Amino acid sequence: MQYAASLGSIGLLRLLGASWSWSVAAGLGVYLGSGGWRYLYVAVRTAKRDINGLYVLLRVKLALWRYMHNGSTIPSIFAETVARHPDKPALVYEATGETWTFSELDQLCNAVAHWALSQGWGSGDVVALLMESRPLQVALWLGLAKIGVESALINFNLRRDSLMHCLGVSGARALVFGAELADAVSEVNTSLNDSMIRFCTGDLSPDQMATLCAQSLDSVLASTPRHPPPCTHSKGFSDRLFYIYTSGTTGLPKAAIVVHSRYYRITAFGYYAFRMTPDDIIYDCLPLYHSAGNIMGVGQCLLNGLTVVVKKKFSASRFWEDCIKYNCTVVQYIGEICRYLLSQPVRPSERGHRVRLAVGNGLRPSVWEAFTQRFGIKQIGEFYGATECNCSIANMDGKVGACGFNSRILPSVYPIRLVKVNEETMELVRNKDGLCVPCQPGEPGLLVGKINQKDPLRRFDGYANQEATRKKIAYNVFKKNDSAYLSGDVLVMDELGYMYFRDRSGDTFRWKGENVSTTEVEGTLSSLLGQTDVAVYGVAVPGVEGKAGMAAIADMKGNFNCECFLKEIQKVLPPYARPVFLRISPHVDTTGTFKIQKTKLQKEGFDPRVTTDQIYFLNSRAGRYEVVNEEMYNALMDSKVSL
Repeated sequence: MQYAASLGSIGLLRLLGASWSWSVAAGLGVYLGSGGWRYLYVAVRTAKRDINGLYVLLRVKLALWRYMHNGSTIPSIFAETVARHPDKPALVYEATGETWTFSELDQLCNAVAHWALSQGWGSGDVVALLMESRPLQVALWLGLAKIGVESALINFNLRRDSLMHCLGVSGARALVFGAELADAVSEVNTSLNDSMIRFCTGDLSPDQMATLCAQSLDSVLASTPRHPPPCTHSKGFSDRLFYIYTSGTTGLPKAAIVVHSRYYRITAFGYYAFRMTPDDIIYDCLPLYHSAGNIMGVGQCLLNGLTVVVKKKFSASRFWEDCIKYNCTVVQYIGEICRYLLSQPVRPSERGHRVRLAVGNGLRPSVWEAFTQRFGIKQIGEFYGATECNCSIANMDGKVGACGFNSRILPSVYPIRLVKVNEETMELVRNKDGLCVPCQPGEPGLLVGKINQKDPLRRFDGYANQEATRKKIAYNVFKKNDSAYLSGDVLVMDELGYMYFRDRSGDTFRWKGENVSTTEVEGTLSSLLGQTDVAVYGVAVPGVEGKAGMAAIADMKGNFNCECFLKEIQKVLPPYARPVFLRISPHVDTTGTFKIQKTKLQKEGFDPRVTTDQIYFLNSRAGRYEVVNEEMYNALMDSKVSL
């Protein structure tokens, strides 16, 4: 084993040396060809970062190649992990304090596989999982994968039509649900296909089970064999593992296909890019139906032997106490979690932990330094990526505000690019040859990744819905007849190649001849209001060009002061970025992963008749916010009030 590992390291070093030599030669060629001291300046400033990035890329590439060559799968890699750490804690369930060692987790997975075989399921069949986060959920999808059955990981916050939609697009033959979600299942029970078998885990009365036409899974697994199941499938590294659904912030969720190699790639990038070790203990408070919690988090346990503490539900008040209790060294965040933690009162536990690394995405630049300084976090592992994308990037050196980088010296090593788009329509801008126009540093652009289905790093597997898959692919992007994945997200790259998230597709709007970034305005307003939930979006006003900015602000205490608010925003926001409309609400809706939901807010606009929330309009001539009643609304709609 040690000899093989040494050979692998030597091979990697040779590859790294060869790649670096080639990089230097190519870089010199570009320098001589284009001239200019700025190129040399960038090369010197970014050489160390780029070498580290190249090292991580090669480590992941080599591992992917080896597993592809060996016909590996996630269950077979997990078996190697179990052999290395049979008695080490694998998963800890915070809600009950229970601990599963790697051997115990593997045996439970085997029981799941035997149960699935007894149901007659096999390679390509789909089973939907609907439950709150717990280790059993991991054992279910991993055990099913042992016999080639695919799981559909359903968001446990979904109800009625959205829930039915997700069950339908997955083509699931069975539904496994937690007893805590019996009411959600009851709401759709009569609409479910009669052939869909229901299994419940947890405590329900016999009458409830009968009403839901469900069988108890716990009792079945308790008496099922725990030895390895027979190999009944021929799935490989490029085949489907499970489905993860998009958050549905702009419509019904889409079922993204996760193949075995993608699961490994996401996990491995996080492990190597942020220098984790098997001795780390991860605090995973993210939902396990999501890629951050189930791949970036739990994946470190299954593939790299780390211990993961599974939290049933994120709690800002218990966060640091939990980290101390379980001796965690790594925490995960997503969306607004860091802001929620900052909004908590100061307590001793927030500095008494051993956490050295926070890994996640969506950390706003406006709270980045406040978070690290207050809680004593040495490293932020911010990254950009979606479950299905092929253009993930990572911030490996702690550049404040950046979600990752791409080399300016050799950008083709990792073929991603920011390309120009019409920010209102998100249509690609093309040159006279029909190719996309790359952005220069400082220019916002759509992030795209070149597709190569033969390369696990570059492939795009899309969604269960083929039409949704087609919409995410563009052609003739880098060169003629190529194809690329469209991220739908607008980023900005600086001179050194660091990239900064700007907005999601459709979130930027134009007002008074200027492009307004909703993400930037949200961050500014939230900080101004003490880390309050804020949603910023554009609304159409008849007879007015562009869209007027509107901010939905959470005000649970009912003490929002429009006059003070206006005075403060005049200090920090340019006139075009100041919200024209305000919507003051007890709370602002978010998804299960803390992404603010704007679709409903945008549809309702500033119409006071469709909500009980208080709506205000910025009367610039009077220099104050005024209440929008029905009379004012009609005047705005009839263009009788000047904006």
